[in-house]
Amino acid sequence: MSTLSKKVPMGQKIAFGVGMLANQMFPASLGIFMVVLVQNLGFPGWMWGIVYFLPRILDAVTDPIMGFISDNTKSVWGRRRQYVFLGAIVMGITFSVMWQLYGENSVNYNFVYFLLGSFAFYIGLTIFSVPYVAMGYEMSEDFHERTQIMAIAQWIGQWAWVIAPWFWVIMYDPSWFPSPEAATRELAVWVGIIFALCAMIPAIFISSKSTKNENFSPLTFNAIGDSVAQIIKGFKEAFSSTPFRKLCISTFFIFNAFNTVAGFVFFIVVWHLFSGDAGAAGYWTPIFGSVGALVTTFIVIPIVARMSRKIGKKNAFMVSQGIALVGYASLWFLFVPGKPWMFIFSLPFHSFGIGSLFVLMMSMTADVIDLDELNYGVRREGVFGAIYWYMVKFGFAIAGGLSGVILTVVGFDGNAAVQPEGAVDGLRLFFSGLPMLGTIAAMYLMHDYDVDEARANEIRAELEKRKAKKVEPQIAYTAYQEGKSIRLAEVDKLAVANYQGKFEGKSLAEIKNMFAQTLNDGFHGLCFSPYLQGQNIGDILTEEQIRRRMEIIAPHTQWVRSFSCTDGNELIPKIAREKGLKTMVGAWLGTDHSKNKAEVASLIHLAKEGLVDIAVVGNEVLLRNELTELEVLDYLSQVKKSIPNVTVSYIDTYFQLAQRPELVDACDLVLANCYPFWEGCNIDQAPVYLEKMYEMAKNAAKGKTVIITETGWPDSGEAMNSAKPSPENAMKYIIATHQWAKEEGIAMFNFSSFDEPWKVHHEGEVGQSWGIWDKNENLKY
Repeated sequence: MSTLSKKVPMGQKIAFGVGMLANQMFPASLGIFMVVLVQNLGFPGWMWGIVYFLPRILDAVTDPIMGFISDNTKSVWGRRRQYVFLGAIVMGITFSVMWQLYGENSVNYNFVYFLLGSFAFYIGLTIFSVPYVAMGYEMSEDFHERTQIMAIAQWIGQWAWVIAPWFWVIMYDPSWFPSPEAATRELAVWVGIIFALCAMIPAIFISSKSTKNENFSPLTFNAIGDSVAQIIKGFKEAFSSTPFRKLCISTFFIFNAFNTVAGFVFFIVVWHLFSGDAGAAGYWTPIFGSVGALVTTFIVIPIVARMSRKIGKKNAFMVSQGIALVGYASLWFLFVPGKPWMFIFSLPFHSFGIGSLFVLMMSMTADVIDLDELNYGVRREGVFGAIYWYMVKFGFAIAGGLSGVILTVVGFDGNAAVQPEGAVDGLRLFFSGLPMLGTIAAMYLMHDYDVDEARANEIRAELEKRKAKKVEPQIAYTAYQEGKSIRLAEVDKLAVANYQGKFEGKSLAEIKNMFAQTLNDGFHGLCFSPYLQGQNIGDILTEEQIRRRMEIIAPHTQWVRSFSCTDGNELIPKIAREKGLKTMVGAWLGTDHSKNKAEVASLIHLAKEGLVDIAVVGNEVLLRNELTELEVLDYLSQVKKSIPNVTVSYIDTYFQLAQRPELVDACDLVLANCYPFWEGCNIDQAPVYLEKMYEMAKNAAKGKTVIITETGWPDSGEAMNSAKPSPENAMKYIIATHQWAKEEGIAMFNFSSFDEPWKVHHEGEVGQSWGIWDKNENLKY
């Protein structure tokens, strides 16, 4: 059973479907009207290829940018609706204008005019289609309801392919219009007006919640410019997901192999079945398209939706594409001159190819978006939809270019009275063979696709578990002592002055360069932050998210420190070892003794596997007053007995350790957390203050090695007395303390590797802002 059973109202599904009718009618009409360019306006094959290829490349490039804008829009209307409405208007106007072509103008003039008009149209299509598709992904979280939404949308959208082929009849019937190009001029206006109105329907009738107060990325010019890097990163992340990669590439093969040859229907019917007489071909060309679309609408989509529910989405895909192979092959034999009706027998099989594709693939993409949220902690319907459709449109652009190449290679000439020998048979060979090759390649890719209903429900359950854990923000930290425990003496003022001199007169850009040098030098150690946005303590971490973050930090550190050994954290030392890093591995202790037992057992297991260089039994548990010192000592003793050849210790603040000599005696070395910020120290004094903290820990260590296991500075959030968070202060602190630790030979772990959004509930805004990389894994400085 699905984890969720909430139904989307039928009215909402129909409103989304009307948008799909517009989304399909514009490209369907475009494909029909394109014949005029070759057959009547004299475009050679290379011009056909260019006007197909270049605008679709623009479309493919702008889609991910539009996805970023849509995903991060703050508005009382939500993220999508306003763009759908605006895009519908732009799309309708530009489609009408781009087809105002006249035969008396030169071929070059018409070529340039149409190409520029196409660029404008595809910009409008991007503004509309990217947020529109994302609306569909957001409508339901239910595994089967998603398929139902897409099935209804595709059912309504298929009527575009029923209607559009009949434009051929109207265009080439002199009783309707004096010429085909005159027909396209008027028909384009009607298509532009009617289906722009259809495209507005989802924006008007599909409700969405306000995003005015959401914590999205800013939509400044700089942020949108930076989104190019995010798009590249998004592609990398998307294609690191094997299921999504399979969906994209399989769609690429099927849809674009099909579209490379789709435009040849007119030429094959006219030239193979009716020896070049377009008038005699009459209704047979539109019959091919509209009968196929009717079969898709009334047979394929209902059957595929039912198969999906009964045997699963992947199996439904494999069966559907197998049926389509029969249809593609049969067309070679069923295009028979003198018997044009015979090709109708192949259409029920042929229609399963494209007819099933988007019903299933869009539904499966929604499932993969859930998987992405599980791995990355954010919902990115717009970006994922844009990346998926980028693959479709980029391939569509290639398909258009290949169409021109094929026309040229086989020697087809729309202006010729008689076609060269073999030209029409060459088109027929490609018409049957290329979709077969694409389908076979896609079926091979999808044979081991593994996000089935059970897996999808597991993902949804984990996401719901995360949402249920969210609580209202409350400042719970600063059991860390209030006020300063250290006073700087007169002699320390010289050290403070020397520190200030390092940055005096330095611009922010110069400080960034100094930070870059520090990063390139590498840190002794980094505290590893595995939790993504939307995750919290206790959530199950995936190997994918840990491995991805480890790859980011590995070039910049020698050691990695982890804080827990359960819930997926046990993967951290294993992956760190693969990257050649040393590990300080922590067992998290608290008030739950059964949980403590599991943590300690896992730590011992990891150490026995050789994955632990320093074993840490508890972190600041005395500071939080969750265990007694005697209980901590008992846990320490248990671990030391179990792994006698591994260094074992406990971590707390420097002042806690200074007050507990018995605990220091029980540790193999002294591990101290030192935060000038939490004691309200001004940034100008903070590095010197850290030195004094270290001295206090060293005095308590009785000759044992002292490691600073946490220190850092936040770049935003609430101030702590004289300690002010800012990017400049964070960089200054990291630069100065790193240089001091390096010169003195002191092992120090910087806190933290990545921003931790979950901490906003415990430490306020400042708690989530300590990372060198942000929550989206971008280097902040």
